[in-house]
Parts: sequence; structure tokens; C-alpha cells
Amino acid sequence: MLRLEHICKVYSTGEVLKDVNWEVKPSDRIGLVGVNGAGKSTQLRIIAGEIEPTSGEIIRPAALNIAYLTQEFEVEPSRTVREEFWTVFQTANQIQQALTQIPHQMETARPDELERLIDELDRRQRHFEALDGYGLAARIEKILPEMGFEPEDGDRLVSAFSGGWQMRMSLGKILLQSPDLLLLDEPTNHLDLETIEWLETYLKGLTTPMVIVSHDREFLDRLCTQIVETERGVSTTYLGNYSAYLNQKAENKAAQLSTYERQQKEVEKQQAFVERFRASATRSTQAKSREKQLEKMELVDAPVSDLKTLHFRFPPAPRSGREVVILKDLTHIYGDKILFLGANLLIERGDRIAFLGPNGSGKSTLLHLIMGMEEPTEGTVEQGSHNVIPGYFEQNQAEALDLDKTVIDTIHDEVPDWKNEQVRTLLGRFLFSGEVVFKQVAALSGGEKARLALAKMLLRPANLLILDEPTNHLDIPAKEMMEEALQHYQGTALIVSHDRYFISQVANKIVELRDGELRLYRGDYHYYLEKIAAEKEKARLTSIEAEKAAKAAKKRQKQREKQKARSASRKIAKT
Repeated sequence: MLRLEHICKVYSTGEVLKDVNWEVKPSDRIGLVGVNGAGKSTQLRIIAGEIEPTSGEIIRPAALNIAYLTQEFEVEPSRTVREEFWTVFQTANQIQQALTQIPHQMETARPDELERLIDELDRRQRHFEALDGYGLAARIEKILPEMGFEPEDGDRLVSAFSGGWQMRMSLGKILLQSPDLLLLDEPTNHLDLETIEWLETYLKGLTTPMVIVSHDREFLDRLCTQIVETERGVSTTYLGNYSAYLNQKAENKAAQLSTYERQQKEVEKQQAFVERFRASATRSTQAKSREKQLEKMELVDAPVSDLKTLHFRFPPAPRSGREVVILKDLTHIYGDKILFLGANLLIERGDRIAFLGPNGSGKSTLLHLIMGMEEPTEGTVEQGSHNVIPGYFEQNQAEALDLDKTVIDTIHDEVPDWKNEQVRTLLGRFLFSGEVVFKQVAALSGGEKARLALAKMLLRPANLLILDEPTNHLDIPAKEMMEEALQHYQGTALIVSHDRYFISQVANKIVELRDGELRLYRGDYHYYLEKIAAEKEKARLTSIEAEKAAKAAKKRQKQREKQKARSASRKIAKT
């Protein structure tokens, strides 16, 4: 279907892709992985035809219809949902709008204009039918419920929907184009868990081949049939999902290391023989033969060492008391929405709690209340009375950092007594080196800002970490280091994240925000999923039993009514 052969891409800042080779076959779901800057999105843009490779070739059928879902969902807030879907069919959309406007013009038209409008209406109507306009309208009405929209949602404005629902609109618009190949660039960004799971299920049901760039390891694990890794500009293909890729990569690396070490021992042995007997009268011929064999030997390369990545530990802090945060009878109203209604929660030393709930349920607001950045409408939110030292990581790093400062000044201003070497050593652990430390914060990427905010956070030891989407903009290796740091952290951590894999690695308790309550699950993410599944099954069985009971009651009622009717008939017969 599509093949990339020896793709190279060079920008003014350097070579991004060196030798990329992989292919898409029917029904493939390929995940592109690699560190930030490895060229994943560049490969999507090359496939989509937005940019040209410096060298190499994309082999594909001329009529291949490629659809590209970018990180920024392209929707117009002022349109209705139905109008937004209609924009896919540009010509038919323009004609449909004219068909709506012309009858209104006819109501006030002069007699000489009326005939022209009638002719135009007829011409537009025939053109609309030629474009299968009514069939397109039917396709739009069909895709609306497929994307999860109710019938009445079609007339609501796009602006009335969250980012997750706008992603559904963008995906629906793409699918209306009947693509032969689907390109998805970070499709789960900013989506809540419920929407991510919906997206997974929906994409699994498609037969359309797709190429996915994502840092969501759980998403890649559940969806992909192949993983293509780009490392130092070179691609390697692994069959299976993300977990299979990790296993294969580890096995390949171990096998290569073993082969390399065996060969090196053999080379050393043969070289020692050659050096010892080169000048020997009896064995020089044998030595020369072995030397020629060494020259012809195809040497195995040593495994490439792991790419440089983020490395840190949260600094040790004084031990807090057992009770770290106490929420009592918490009621909080945000605008006209009740987020919490009489909620209670005790957070204890050593808890690593992940707060889960759909977008808009109040997760970030809850962290603000705990930090004292907002006052509750009713009830209390208090940090423990003994030695609680909080540290807060904001979701939006652009707002948390001073954009006018340089990277090095951002750290220096927090610890003015530190020497330059100390500051640069800290920044180096967060992958800031060379001239990069003198860049303005405003010029940094989202991932760089996230790393700088983490570095800044380490300057103040805290025994209560409050982390709002800490993995946003981090690549997979950086997420893994964050997980490791939290696993070794001795204090208390409160985490809001939509990254299920991350949550599964770090949380020892789950709090779900549901119906104004804080529902505590005293176990990790997998325990939470099991309990949720059990609750749903119990509710399903209860519903079935209730339905059976209702049917039985209805049957008994009919029997009583029949009995009454028979009794009444007998009485009438006797009279």
C-alpha cells in the first residue's frame, strides 16, 4: 500500500532522518515511537505530502487517499456540529447553503428577479443531486451517532463541546472522506480517560490501515499491530504491540551484546596467536593465514548505548505527620456547576493517589483547593498540622514559568548562592546543555518547558508533591524516568494524569471523582479497574433482576386482571 525507502530529511538545524525504511500494508496499525525530536511527526508530514524528503522515496498508488488528524483539531467554534461535518464536502456544502438561501431571497424578490432565482434554484438542485448531495447528508446523519453525538447535538455550536468532543468531530470529518490510510498525530492529547477508551474501541473497529504517533503507551499497547522505532535517524520495525516491541528490543540488544562479546574474545585470541607466532620459523605461515581470516571477518557492532535521557530523584525532605491532607464535608461550586457535594477524604503519609474523572469533573480544582489557591464553597480542606511541605507542578508550564527569563536564569534566580557549575550540572540532568541554557523560556518547546519546571521543582525539597498532568509534553523515556523517581519518592504524591500506563506504574491508591463524591479505591490502577468492572457487572445483574421482577409483576397483574374479568363474567352469567 505504501512504502518508505531510505528516507532522509535534513533541516537547517541538522539531519533528523538518516535512513528510514518501513511499509504499511492493509489493516496495519503502526505506532511510531522515539524521543522528542526523533522525526516521528516529520515522517507523517512526508507521507501526507506536506513536506518533501531530502532524499529517498515514498512508494504509493497514485490514487491513495490519505487523511491526516493533526495535534490541533481543525474545527470552527461558530459553526453547528452538522455544519462542521458538511465542510468536508466543499462544493456540495456551498450548493446546500445556496439552496437554503435562495427560497428566502424569492420571498422578497421583484417579478423580474423571481424567474432568475427559480432557474438558479433548479440548476443548483440538479447540481446537488449530481454530487449525491442527499446521500452525503445521509452519511453525515449516520456518522453523528457513530461519533457518540445525540440527534439534537447536530444543531448545537461546536464551541459548546469540550476538546474531547471536538476531536471526535475532527475524526468524523476525516472518516467521511473514506480514507485509504489514516495518519494520527498524538490523538489522545488532552483527552480524558473515558474519551481515550472510546477512541481505542472505535479505531479497533476500523479496517482502515493507520499510522499513529503517540506517547500514550497503553494506547499503543491496545491498538498497534506493529511498532516502528526511529533512533538516531534510523528506523527499526517490530511486530506486535508496544509491550512486544519492548521485549523484542531487549532480546535483540542482549543477543547482539552476547554475539559481540563472543566475537571480541575470538578476535583477541586470534590476534594474540598472530602476534606470538608472526616471526616463528615453524608457525609463521599459520599466523599469516589467521591474520588474513581476521581481515576478512565481518565484525559485529557493539549495541548502541541508550539515548541520553532525563535522570533525577526528588530531593529528600523532612518526614511529615501521618495525616497530610484532610477534606471534610467539602462542597464546591464552580460557575453554575457543583463539583463536590459533602465530599470527605483523608490523605495519609506515603499515599501516591491518582485522581481520575472526566474533563470538567474538578480534578485540577481539587489540587488548587489543597494548595490553598481557592477557597471551598463549604466545608474544609486542610493540610496536616505537622511539618507538611508542599511542592506544586502546574499543568500549563507556559503560565508557570517566566517567559522572559533564560533557562539558566530561571534556576539561578531560585538559588542565587549556587555557582554556575552547580546550576549547569542540574540543568544537564534535565538535558539542557551548551548554548541551550541561554535560550529564553519563550523559545522552548512544550517538552523543554516541562523539563525546566521539573528542574525548578527539585530546588525546594517537599514531602507533599502535587502534580497536575506532569507527563504532558514528555516523551516516553522521560516519562519512564518520572515514574522511577516517583517510585523511589518517600513522601506523599497527589497526581492528576490521563496517562493510564503512568498511573499504573506510580499510584498506590485511586480516587475517582464521580457525582460530587471522592470515591477512594485502596489499591493500584489495576485493582481499581477490577473493582469498576465488578461494580458494572453488579449493576448489570441488578438491572436484569429488576427487569425480571418488573416482568413478573406485570405478568401477575395481568393474571389478576384476567381473574377479575372471569369472576365478573360468571357473576353476569348468574344474573
